[in-house]
Amino acid sequence: MRHWKLWLGLIISLIFLAVALYGLDLAHFWEALREANYWWLIPGVVVYFITVWIRTWRWQSMLNHIASVPLRTLFPIVVIGYMGNNVYPVRAGEVLRSYVLRRNCGIAMSASLATVVLERLFDGLVMLLFVAVTLPFAPLPPMFRSLVIGFSGIFLVALIGFIWLAARPQRMSRFYTMLVDRFAPDRLRPHIHGLFDRFIIGLQSLRSPREMIVILLTSTLIWLGETLKYWFVMHAFPFEVSFLVLMLMTAVVNLFTTIPSTPGYVGTFDAPGIAILTQFGVVHAVAAGYTLVLHVALWLPVTLLGAWYMLRQSLTWRDMDRAAELRASDTVESDIAEPANSQKVLP
Repeated sequence: MRHWKLWLGLIISLIFLAVALYGLDLAHFWEALREANYWWLIPGVVVYFITVWIRTWRWQSMLNHIASVPLRTLFPIVVIGYMGNNVYPVRAGEVLRSYVLRRNCGIAMSASLATVVLERLFDGLVMLLFVAVTLPFAPLPPMFRSLVIGFSGIFLVALIGFIWLAARPQRMSRFYTMLVDRFAPDRLRPHIHGLFDRFIIGLQSLRSPREMIVILLTSTLIWLGETLKYWFVMHAFPFEVSFLVLMLMTAVVNLFTTIPSTPGYVGTFDAPGIAILTQFGVVHAVAAGYTLVLHVALWLPVTLLGAWYMLRQSLTWRDMDRAAELRASDTVESDIAEPANSQKVLP
């Protein structure tokens, strides 16, 4: 029962894999893999790492309200975090990223995790924007419509809530203080208040319309770059669809990867990707071969580089276990010992 999330993710991945592989012509599938021109993966991987660098710049701009961290310091941390997402369940790499940032730069996890939440929120909004832009030219399969509508509501409500929280920190602080003082044990109250204050600091990018626009534009550039990788990898296989279809595929598969699954999004990436391509006339076996190769090309390079950075920074698997544990536990205690000199005063 301690690992129920892992078992749930495994079951969900198996279900999605069954959907993806149902009726697959294995002989044609292996033929597509054998005859693929894998040289096209090289420009795709290059483009992907450019988007990782842009992600790092976006995170740096969001962290500026907390502390100034050089890009060369942040880039390895971002890559380590993506590696953690690829090898640990329930996106524990996001917590690992904040854990390493605290370890290297003394920034409280509660503050940096707020910026990570904002990243995921804006990524989701861009995915929905991609769906809206491509729908007139590349209709969404009916099986995905209800999911996209549901995600739209969740992301919009979350964005409005975070904007309101960031814009009125004093009012929220009074309300939160009342709840904590009424229900929390006396010894934990100061630490819980500190946790809340640091989380609000991490949301300060939402107080500036200009910064919100910059984050949205940067997020759009990131996902257009990732779609470009999809386009490069497509040229390794004997089919062709429009860039708009690949934008739709990018959006749908990344929305599906928010569903709990095994590390590396096994199944939740593959099934919707194959379904989108077959919807637009790609043979099932070729679509499955392309999606598998694309998935590996997205997973393997950043995981290997993250492992290398992990070794360079003398991180151990114990650090990853610690970060994963913090995902499911109260982070108050971990924030108690964090230095506060790198944080700005709550406005």
